[in-house]
Amino acid sequence: MEELVQLVAQKTGISEDQAEMAVDTVIKYMKDKLPEPLAGQIDGFLEGEGSTGSMDDITKGLGGLLGKK
Repeated sequence: MEELVQLVAQKTGISEDQAEMAVDTVIKYMKDKLPEPLAGQIDGFLEGEGSTGSMDDITKGLGGLLGKK
């Protein structure tokens, strides 16, 4: 997750503390909106424990969340 926080801070020009708050907010939002099997995989994926299959599952779930097939 630290890598994501740094990327957000770099791309937006905000502090790392602000970027961490933003990333946490988005992650919590996604966990609330995704079906439980996908929501449960987010932490593992962010900690580097996700497999390619897990990423495929998350991507499919996000497509549905965003109205894409």
